Amino acid sequence: MLEGYVHPDFWRVAKTLERIIPTSSPGGAALCVYHRGEKVVDLWGGTRDEHGNRWESDTLSVSYSTTKGVASTLLHILVDRGLIDYDQPVARYWPEFAAAGKEHISVRQLMCHEAGLYSIRAVVDDASQMLDWNYMIDALANAAPIHPPGTAHGYHGLTYGWLVGELAQRVTGKPFGELLQSEIATPLELDGLYVGLPEDQMHRRARLMLPPGHDDPRRFQRTVRNAKRLNRGFAALRIPIDLAQGAEALLPPNMQDLDLNSEDTAAACIPALNGMFTARSLAKMYAALAGGGSLDGVYLLSNETLDRATQIQNRGIGRVIPVPMHWRLGYHRVAALGHRTPRAFGHSGYGGSGGWADPDRKLAVGLTLNSGVGTPFGDLRIVRIGAAACTAAERR
Repeated sequence: MLEGYVHPDFWRVAKTLERIIPTSSPGGAALCVYHRGEKVVDLWGGTRDEHGNRWESDTLSVSYSTTKGVASTLLHILVDRGLIDYDQPVARYWPEFAAAGKEHISVRQLMCHEAGLYSIRAVVDDASQMLDWNYMIDALANAAPIHPPGTAHGYHGLTYGWLVGELAQRVTGKPFGELLQSEIATPLELDGLYVGLPEDQMHRRARLMLPPGHDDPRRFQRTVRNAKRLNRGFAALRIPIDLAQGAEALLPPNMQDLDLNSEDTAAACIPALNGMFTARSLAKMYAALAGGGSLDGVYLLSNETLDRATQIQNRGIGRVIPVPMHWRLGYHRVAALGHRTPRAFGHSGYGGSGGWADPDRKLAVGLTLNSGVGTPFGDLRIVRIGAAACTAAERR
């Protein structure tokens, strides 16, 4: 049973949400949609933990890679302020970054995943090290690119957050989590947009409901073996895909031991992984972007900067994810079955969450949930929600 509000024009979106909330197992979700600057869907339902406690209006949920879209928006705001230039070297703002042949990597290359710094296994010996911001910044500053920057793109599945986050910190002198509040959450009056959850907000968390055996080390071993077998098949067919690069970027050693439900992990700042959001906050942020950079008189960034940020930078198959993502600067393409979305942009996450904006339809969507797994870019749940939202917007 859903709670909240839905405009009659968007009732099919509500029905789609109903169908993705588990009925025979724990799990819940929240969805918010804006159209032409109006909040037309604000719904939630299901359970937020294994004990059957209801998902509440203000429930926060860890949103995996959906966090990258929020982090990217923050950086674009700093570009709009004149603090960062997309085409300047990262080392101009972060001098230590110039080590190991990285002195010419530009902010643009970093944000469209062309920097060659996607290997998390090259910078950590254990996934627990990802909780230590200073360790990660030092390790990435000293890391060498896997390929010459700008010659290929590979999804920086985990490293992206620290790279972009430290850049933001260097030019402002403020912690990343504080910047999110001052530059996005407070101006837009958002009710839940955190990377590094404060102690007084811990009670609002939904717990992830992962499938049985999901954290079994044997599962990871099987994944690696299967990737090797598929690689041999790709090589025989002369298909230039190496699935081992996916493990390099997305599976740090002992990742199965990192408890994303723990308070320590929630409190850490991992801007590519552990954002804690409400769907309402995601949708409102993207609604401002769908409206050219502002909403209800609140200015985030100029339409000119937003236009530069959302231009497609590369279209081919990447080294980590063998799917063309049409990378913008920190955002990827949006899929909505049965609908063309050539200018839509956003970011989805492994657990099914996602947030995006479509300036052509003046449409914005935010989805958070706590059950099920999919690809690194969400799954069919966010695609189905997006399709229903596009249909409703077009009919309206």
